[in-house]
Amino acid sequence: MSAALLALLGVLLLGGILSGAPVGFVLLGVPTLVAFLGAGLGVFDLAFLSAFPSRAFGILTNDVFLSVPLFVLMGGLLERSDIAKRMMLTAGALFGNRRGGMAYAVVIVGALLAASTGVIGATIFMLGLIAMPAMLQAGYSRSLASGVICASGSLGQIIPPSILLILLTDQISSAYQAGRRSAGEWAVEPVSVGDLFAGAFIPGLMLVGLYLIYIFITALRRPESCPPVIQRDEQGHRTRPGLGEVTYSLVLPLLLILIVLGSILGGIATATESAALGAAGALVMTAMDRAGVPRWRRALMIAVLPAAFALVLVKVLGGAQASPLTAAIGTGALVTLSLGTLAALIQELRRGGLWDVALSAASMVSMLTLIVLGATMLSLVFRGLHGEAMVEEFLHGLPGGSLTAVLVVMAIIFVLGFIIEYVEIIFIVVPIAGPPLMAAGVDPVWFAILISLNLQISFLTPPFGYALFYFRRVAPPSVQTLDIYKGIVPFILLQMVALTIVFLVPDLATWLPDAIYH
Repeated sequence: MSAALLALLGVLLLGGILSGAPVGFVLLGVPTLVAFLGAGLGVFDLAFLSAFPSRAFGILTNDVFLSVPLFVLMGGLLERSDIAKRMMLTAGALFGNRRGGMAYAVVIVGALLAASTGVIGATIFMLGLIAMPAMLQAGYSRSLASGVICASGSLGQIIPPSILLILLTDQISSAYQAGRRSAGEWAVEPVSVGDLFAGAFIPGLMLVGLYLIYIFITALRRPESCPPVIQRDEQGHRTRPGLGEVTYSLVLPLLLILIVLGSILGGIATATESAALGAAGALVMTAMDRAGVPRWRRALMIAVLPAAFALVLVKVLGGAQASPLTAAIGTGALVTLSLGTLAALIQELRRGGLWDVALSAASMVSMLTLIVLGATMLSLVFRGLHGEAMVEEFLHGLPGGSLTAVLVVMAIIFVLGFIIEYVEIIFIVVPIAGPPLMAAGVDPVWFAILISLNLQISFLTPPFGYALFYFRRVAPPSVQTLDIYKGIVPFILLQMVALTIVFLVPDLATWLPDAIYH
C-alpha cells in the first residue's frame, strides 16, 4: 500500500507541476493530501507532520539560506544598471578585431556576469540585444552566434556565486549528514557554501575553456562563420578602448567578484557576510553609474571598494583585537564603507530603481521560500511512507555499486530537466536520493557539482530549455528556431564532455575544497 501511495504522490506532483500551478503550493498540498489519505488507510503516521514547523524554522534560519536574498539583490542591481552592457561593449572592442573575437568576448563576459550577477535570463537578454546584432552584421553564422550566446548566458548555473549552488548546499549538507548517520558515523561536518563554490571553480573554468577552444577550432576550420568585428569611430578610424574605460568597465566588476568569492573561498567571511559586501558593492557601482552625481559623493562611493578590502584584510590579520593598528584600520574602513553605502542608498532610493529591484528580489525569495517549505513537507511524507528505504534498496541493488547509482540519479535529473525547473529538482531529488548515496560513501561535493553541470545542460536542451526561450524573445526575426537548435548542439555536447570528465576525475571537484578547508 505504501508503494501505491508513493506512486500516487509522484503522479500528482508531476501533474501539479506541469499544470502551471505555483510549485510551492503543489509541493505543500499534494504531500499533505497523500499523508491524510495514508493515515485513513492506516499506512501513515501523522506524527511525522509534527516535525514540519521545527524543520522549516531550521532551514529558514540557516545562514546559507539567509544569504540568498542578498545575492539576489546583488544580481538584480547589476542587471538593472548599464554595467553589464558596458562590459560587453568593452570586451567586444578588445577582442572583436580577430576571427572569432566577438564570440570570445561573449564567452568571457558571460563568465564575468555569471560570477557577478548570476541572473541567467537577464544575461541572455543582454548578450542577445547587444552582441547578436553586431555579430550578424559582421557576417557571423546565425547558428554559431545563437549557440555562443545561449551557452555563455547559462554559465551562471555552475560559476559561483550561483544561486543554484547556494540552494544545493543546504540540501546536500542535510543529505550528507543523514546518510553518514545511517552508516553509523555521528560526528559529521556539514557541507558549506565555500565547499561547493570551491568545488565548482575548476569545472566552471574548464567549461569556459572548452567553449573558447571550440570557437578557436571553428575559426580555423570555418573562418567565414566568425569574421572579425572592427570597431570604428564616426570618421571611419579603428578604435580601441582606453585604459580608463577598460578599468571602469572590467576591472571594477572583477574587484567585486574578488571580494565576494575571495572572502568565501578563503574562509574569511561567511556566505551571508560576503553576500552583504557584494550587495553593498553592487549598490555603489550602480549609483556611480548615474549621470550628475556630485564629485564628493562619487569620491565617497569609490572609497567603498578599498574599504571593503581593508575590512577583509583586518579579519585575515586576526580582527580588531589583534592590535591597535588593525583596530584603527578596521574602524576607519567600516565608517568609510557605511558612509559610502549610505550615500549610494539614498541616491538610488531617490533617483534610481532600487525599489523595483528590491520588490523583484523579494518576490523571487518568497517563491524560493515557498518551495523550500513544500520540499520539507514532501520529505517528511516520503519518509513516513518508507520511501527512503525503498530508494536505498533500489540504489544498493544496482550492479556496479555507488557509481552506477550516481549514473542512474544523473539520468533521472537529466530527464526531469526537460520538464521542471532546477529549484524543484534540487528540493525533490536530493533529499530522496542523496542520503543513500552519501551512506554508500559518495563524496557530497563531487555529487553536487555533477548535479550542477547536469542542470546546466537542461537549460540548453530542446524543446524546453529555458535559455532557448529567453534567447528567442530577443533574437532578430532572421534567426530561425532551427538556427538556434543547430547552434546549441555543439555546446550541449561540450557540457556533456565536462560532466563526463568530472564524473571520471572527481578530483576536479574535490581537490580545491580539500586544499582550502582540510
